[in-house]
Amino acid sequence: MDVSAYLQLAIRILTVAVAVSAPYIFAAIGEMFSQKSGVLNLGVEGIMMLGAFVAFYFAWAHENILLGIILAIIVGGLMGLLMAFVSVTLKAKQGISGIGLYMFGWGVAGTLFRLFVGGVQSIPGLQNLNISGLTDLPYIGRILFSHNILVYLAFLLVPVSWYVLYKTPWGLKVRAVGSTPRAADTMGINVTKIRYQCVILGSMLAGLAGAYLSVAQANMFASDLVAGRGFIAIALVYFGRWKPFGILKGAMLFSIANGFQRWFQISGIAFPYEVTVVFPYVLIIVVLALSHKKFAEPTALTVPYDREFKG
Repeated sequence: MDVSAYLQLAIRILTVAVAVSAPYIFAAIGEMFSQKSGVLNLGVEGIMMLGAFVAFYFAWAHENILLGIILAIIVGGLMGLLMAFVSVTLKAKQGISGIGLYMFGWGVAGTLFRLFVGGVQSIPGLQNLNISGLTDLPYIGRILFSHNILVYLAFLLVPVSWYVLYKTPWGLKVRAVGSTPRAADTMGINVTKIRYQCVILGSMLAGLAGAYLSVAQANMFASDLVAGRGFIAIALVYFGRWKPFGILKGAMLFSIANGFQRWFQISGIAFPYEVTVVFPYVLIIVVLALSHKKFAEPTALTVPYDREFKG
């Protein structure tokens, strides 16, 4: 290929990467808030699955995408409330309760899909915005300004979450609860309340991530639609070291690798496609393995707080 062909290839891969990264950003930023408060929510995958079905169903059966997205967020919040009750109030092992939530989401979404839809159906989905004067800009116009509104919302969420976490009193409380909950309690911060808020917020964003997959990316629902993206989102929180812009870098790196492997499969190059499919996942594992010593996770992560326990 000549230089022009390589440039067009790079633009195609980056355009795909920007769109593909949106659900990872939603889910990972949400999980970041949850973990920052001290709660590890492994149920993100199940929440995304149920959110994807709810959004798809209302877009398909009632032709109302916005209502589907709103209900997916609400359903995510309710699942977050369940997770918070089990892990914060009942102080159950967070890993076990998260896996239970994951299985619950998958099971309910699959059952409802078989009952009310029955088979694969497609929907028009969210339309891309055509921003006058920006979409036609050379090179960056297609990469940055040829997406639907949820993509822009995902990227806007990064600086907003950074501001909330580091520049607001509530963000200070979240960080205090996730690192030194007893000291936070001594200062009058309600540890249980903050953890409930963070888990519910994170789950609402996971529900939105699932909605994105069904009504803005695939424009359909299937039993394997989420396909491990919830677990990738959890890994991206570690990759990004619990910081919004670090998560953004991880999401883009994974999505670019994903876009590259998609191009590789249709390029006609004689190479086993199975190898290219696992390339993004291998990349995440390698990066996590190489940078694990630099992790500075919230010190109270996965540790239930009991104000009566003095040990």
